[in-house]
Amino acid sequence: MSKRITLDHVHAYYGAFHAIDDLSMVIEDRSITAFIGPSGCGKSTALRTINRMHEVIPGARVEGRIALDDEDVYAPGVDPVDVRRQVGMVFQRPNPFPTMSIYENVIAGLKLNGRLSRSAADDVVEESLQGANLWNEVKDRLDRPGAGLSGGQQQRLCIARAIAVKPQVLLMDEPCSALDPISTLAIEDLMEELKKDYTIVIVTHNMQQAARVSDRTAFFSISKTGDPGRLVELDDTPKIFSNPGEKRTEDYITGRFG
Repeated sequence: MSKRITLDHVHAYYGAFHAIDDLSMVIEDRSITAFIGPSGCGKSTALRTINRMHEVIPGARVEGRIALDDEDVYAPGVDPVDVRRQVGMVFQRPNPFPTMSIYENVIAGLKLNGRLSRSAADDVVEESLQGANLWNEVKDRLDRPGAGLSGGQQQRLCIARAIAVKPQVLLMDEPCSALDPISTLAIEDLMEELKKDYTIVIVTHNMQQAARVSDRTAFFSISKTGDPGRLVELDDTPKIFSNPGEKRTEDYITGRFG
């Protein structure tokens, strides 16, 4: 499997606070990589460095190199908006635009990029909602507010919005933590379908979810409160959960700490 994302000696900061220390890893194309670890270990920060969402926070900065298909996303002259167009993001809580219809939510990102004919927009809306396994549930009420959907449907609407702009990568920051078990299963099934076309990176606190959906798992940890987060181990998910190479990984997965 070919590499899609490379992080090379990445350090992330919030002002003076060193959040991630010397992170190097390769994320493979058309696969699901799960980031796991205790709270405060930097896994969500690591996720946000990939599409430059980290630097939106005042005082935050990144050192090191992050490449998408060997192109450095932090190189001088690279537009962060273009990076986020290629690397979409789905957040912990569903966040459809409350004043927009289902239809308008899906094409919101495309409208930022310029004019879109009605027929082209119709095609994008149907294709994206089909891709998010939501079309059959909402095709007769596209003019209704996206915020009126159930939590699980809202999250799938956010995924449809993310894939409408044809990204290469999807980042998902605990996308099921606010959902019920049935909606969680629907999102997990959807991820399995989406990885045929996208590279997916997911942050999750749910060990069972990481074991179910991911191809590879990265375990992050901290030595003590206030220390930067570090990558402890990255390997194929079955190995991480059955025969990890590091005792810290085993202790976390078995609940001895974290």
